[in-house]
Amino acid sequence: MEQIVNALMLRAADYNENDKILTLLTAERGKLTAGIKGVKKAGAKLKFAAQPFCFAEYVLSRRGERYTVINAAECESFYDLRTDINKFYAASSVAEAAQALTFEGDDCREIFYTAIEALTSMCEGEPSAPLIKFLLTALRQSGYAINADNCAECGASLDDAQTLRFDMDQGSFACATCGNGALASRVTYNVIKKHLGKAYDKEFITEDGEKRALRLIREYFTYKLNVQFKSLSEYIRLL
Repeated sequence: MEQIVNALMLRAADYNENDKILTLLTAERGKLTAGIKGVKKAGAKLKFAAQPFCFAEYVLSRRGERYTVINAAECESFYDLRTDINKFYAASSVAEAAQALTFEGDDCREIFYTAIEALTSMCEGEPSAPLIKFLLTALRQSGYAINADNCAECGASLDDAQTLRFDMDQGSFACATCGNGALASRVTYNVIKKHLGKAYDKEFITEDGEKRALRLIREYFTYKLNVQFKSLSEYIRLL
């Protein structure tokens, strides 16, 4: 039985001498695992389909619960993301987050389209802003939204607060005096507000602001999902 899916290749693992096992995020069937044969050979016809960030129309053969890629037509290779080390790790962070936030059998269309949008933006310019926007959006779509409104405890505005706290359990900012969690800067708070599409104070959008915001998002992601966000850690190190 053959099926056609539009998919983003999230992860490829070696299998046997020349084969790989792919993790695909699809628009039609959520996340799934599929074998692909012979792609480690130099002249393999489908070699491109096992490359990082490949976005393609995959033709799958299904036998029971097992899928095999039998053909593919590339939609976008995102080649530029594989030739720039900063962009590579930013894009890898998108793939790693999508892998952690989705489950086989679930409807993953929102995260799928959000990931494609982020990778497209990364090809066209600097990767930090699209990465932050993707992570915040994907977390919200998965039920782990970060709240950057008023204080989660007393409801007061945080716009003039000198110091804040970020509660990992609630995913919310709060006043330093009444909130729980680690201290957070006004820079981090305003960068996150900016990428959530909320009103923010431009005075606190600094050169290192995106790096600070990514650190907080990484810690929150790790806390909520109990995974080590290796790609994002490497990207932050490179900034």
